[in-house]
Amino acid sequence: MTDSQLRILSLPGSAADGGRSWQPRLELMAQRPVTAERSLPVLYVHGATFPCATSIFFRLGGWSWADSLNAAGFSIWGLDFAGFGRSERYPEMGPDSPPAGTPLGRAPDAVRQLERAVRAIVAETGAARVQIVAHSWGTIVAGRFAGQCPDLVDRLVLFGPIARREALPGMPSLAPWRYLTVREQRDRFVEDVPPGEAEVLAAADFPAWADLYLAADPTSGARSPPSVKTPNGPVADIMSAWSGDLAYDPAAIPAPVLIVCGAWDSLCGAADIAWLRQALTGAPEVRTVTVPKATHLMHLESGRTALHAATTDFLRQG
Repeated sequence: MTDSQLRILSLPGSAADGGRSWQPRLELMAQRPVTAERSLPVLYVHGATFPCATSIFFRLGGWSWADSLNAAGFSIWGLDFAGFGRSERYPEMGPDSPPAGTPLGRAPDAVRQLERAVRAIVAETGAARVQIVAHSWGTIVAGRFAGQCPDLVDRLVLFGPIARREALPGMPSLAPWRYLTVREQRDRFVEDVPPGEAEVLAAADFPAWADLYLAADPTSGARSPPSVKTPNGPVADIMSAWSGDLAYDPAAIPAPVLIVCGAWDSLCGAADIAWLRQALTGAPEVRTVTVPKATHLMHLESGRTALHAATTDFLRQG
């Protein structure tokens, strides 16, 4: 384990008032070894279903992805979007069942939250820009932000990115939020492993992961089985992208980009990588890495060291 300091930075929210809309309180996790250079911040942008504490900061075998990046000299930050982890829930997430309405936490809303986080990190560290590592749905948010605020992004890692497809006929109706159980999460984690192949999920650490995942929702234990309230906006963004409407234009990103995916990743296959690489026409460099025997959740799998190494190597050039 590295000699790192973990702390929480809270960004205050505000209630809806007159013409002003509700703004959520956001929580940023920061892990920095005492020897790290403050002007080299890396911000992690999580995916559609679980927050930073159970992704980049979660220790598998006593070592996290954040620890790996700390060891390379980076300070690591993680943003929990509204409705996830330590950050404030949407008011619509208060009832026991989802009310009528549209999915919460869609990309335009999430980009505003991401910009608040980046500007807070820049002010805190004195850095001119941040390097961003984004996973799954988070790549949609990070890609949109990198195009809108190019002066704030140095380099961009897209891990298991969502690309535009023409696979769905249209958008189904979705509630503002849904419940997710540990069983549903685990089933999703292992479904892409081909029949006959050994399990790649870090199974020994999964019970601790599950406990931490449920602890992120204070109401999880009030239901049987325990479950976590989860905004549906990310799912809506992914479905929209697979209906031909990706929420950002990859050509608008002027930063160097690394694309990392697992060979068994059904959400990001070879055709998705090829499309995205061709669409990133404004990026001065586009690098791709495919990790063998890995799925969409490779940061929780045996192949995670390859993900760590590829990310570190790319970010060191920033």
